[in-house]
Amino acid sequence: MSQQHEMFAPLKLSLTGSEGLKEPRLWVRRLAIWEAPGDQKIRDITLRPGLNIIWSPDGSDDDSGSGVRAIGHGSGKTLFCRLLRYCLGEQRFADETQRERIAVAFPNGIVGAEVMLDGVCWAVVRPLGIRRRHVAIADGNLDEIAAGEGATTSIDPLIEAIEQSIVTPGVAGLARLQAGQKAWPVALAWLTRDQECRFDDVLDWRSPASGSDAPLPASGRETGPRREALRAFLTAITEEEQQARRTEEALRTDVANAEREISYLDWDRGRRHARLIDQLGLADQTLPEMPLLLEVFQKAADAQLAAAAQLPTGDLAELGKARKALQDTREELRRTDEERIRLDAQIPAEKQVLMLLSSEIPSLSTAAENAASQVCPICEVPIDKVLAEKCGLSHKLHNETECRARLAAKRQEVSDQKQKIVGLEARLKALQPAAALGRQQVEQAEKRVQAIEGVRDTRATAWQGATRIKEGVTRFAELSTERDEVRKRLRGLEDKLTKERDRLGAFRDKQGLTFGRITEKFSAIIRRLVNESAKGTVTLSGDRLLLTVDVDGDRRTAAIESLKVLAFDLACLCLSIEGATRVPAFLVHDSPREADLGLSIYDELFRLMRELEELTEAAAFQYIVTTTTRPPDDLRRDPWLRLTLKGAPGSERLMARDL
Repeated sequence: MSQQHEMFAPLKLSLTGSEGLKEPRLWVRRLAIWEAPGDQKIRDITLRPGLNIIWSPDGSDDDSGSGVRAIGHGSGKTLFCRLLRYCLGEQRFADETQRERIAVAFPNGIVGAEVMLDGVCWAVVRPLGIRRRHVAIADGNLDEIAAGEGATTSIDPLIEAIEQSIVTPGVAGLARLQAGQKAWPVALAWLTRDQECRFDDVLDWRSPASGSDAPLPASGRETGPRREALRAFLTAITEEEQQARRTEEALRTDVANAEREISYLDWDRGRRHARLIDQLGLADQTLPEMPLLLEVFQKAADAQLAAAAQLPTGDLAELGKARKALQDTREELRRTDEERIRLDAQIPAEKQVLMLLSSEIPSLSTAAENAASQVCPICEVPIDKVLAEKCGLSHKLHNETECRARLAAKRQEVSDQKQKIVGLEARLKALQPAAALGRQQVEQAEKRVQAIEGVRDTRATAWQGATRIKEGVTRFAELSTERDEVRKRLRGLEDKLTKERDRLGAFRDKQGLTFGRITEKFSAIIRRLVNESAKGTVTLSGDRLLLTVDVDGDRRTAAIESLKVLAFDLACLCLSIEGATRVPAFLVHDSPREADLGLSIYDELFRLMRELEELTEAAAFQYIVTTTTRPPDDLRRDPWLRLTLKGAPGSERLMARDL
């Protein structure tokens, strides 16, 4: 299929710089590293507006003639970029492992930078080891501040100055940052991408592996906040649109809540519907739909309530008499049982007394007989013989009358005790039928009370059941009404959400001019890096930022994906040069993948940046790129080649030693 030719020739890349601008509004003039304050410098690197190349030769690219095989990796290129970020306000300059190694090697080490902001030189000094002195002073002398022990200001004054002069405070609100959060650290994450992100996606700025401690939304899995922040930096969003987006999000939440509420109401209503059909005995009937179904439920519930009202209530006066009779019979039975228990315990005791009394009769009887024919109590000789033989030992004799009187009295006691026992046993025997009769009377009284209460409870249970069913029908009607109201509210919310989304679509269409300008730069850069037939587009579609590159068809290879990110960053840099963004014309690319891009595209990247220096009266940007690939011969020299590093020996590395 033949390719369709365009009516107009593709536009060349062009720039319109701000009048009177002699240098970038923000750029780094110098980066220096000291072993300790006032000590010798490890590095002192001067930078310039325009293109700055940090090169680490790899293999055959090394032409130093030192005889040591060049190692392009591990030379400190990424650390250089991170130290730049550190001096521009980032919280960390390396991951924890590398920070510990640097702190061990340089416990008092410091890094400093001269940051030019709207023509004012800011001297920035930050620690690399155990020191805690952070300084950022406008119109300061970097060497004097680095050598001294002056007051600590923190890095905040520089961040605040950039925030006020370039980013502007309103961007934080447009970027939807948290209260009190600065926008510059987020913008810095975009302008100085992590090497670990490998330029895979336009919204990949910071990798967790870098340990940079970048604030949200510069990092994190969700790219939506970064997309909104990017739009704010590109002035591709307004407060009105942001308010509309907040309204849209609130409506989406309300719609979701209403849908959940309807789901719950449907579940509760369905549960009650099945229960009412069972309770009202309507399972075998064909039931109509609402609202006639509600009438059927109400009539059936009213019928059950009326039937419960017809049941006998139970005479309360009669119930009171029955309960009083039950109480009396229980009291009488209690007294009978108590007396029976007492007699059961008393009779054995009385029999024991009788036994003791009876045991005294034989001795008393013997005493009476002996009194009639007495024996000397000392010599046990009959008294008659004692008197006959004139014994002088015994002269006291028993009184027969008294002995017989005591015997008669004891026998009377025994007789009385027997009569008492007979009386107690007779009483106990008489209590047995009385107790049985009492229990029978209690049982009959209980049955009567239960019968009266049963009648009352049956009616109460039926009434309560019918009342609950009636309440269930009422609640079913309320749920039906609530569901209909929520459905109506949901339809209204959905209509509002549709209108709000239409408004957002209109806002996106209004931002077409901004993305049209980005597309113009983006496509021109793609043509410049690839060939004249290539073209690219940048579109904001719904919730996505889409970059496409057409090189004889849509291309989606790894090389093209890296090219898209590079070209997008450069297109935005061009807009920043023209003053059309809220970020400075400052960009750092740490080792773009030459293996993916191809050497020809890689070389064109350097030459393009060299040409950008000449498109305006003064180089109004600063572009810093690190590479292991040999730069083009015409750029591998001063002023573009600012620093050459090597992975070996250690003295050729950024920190001038192996860590």
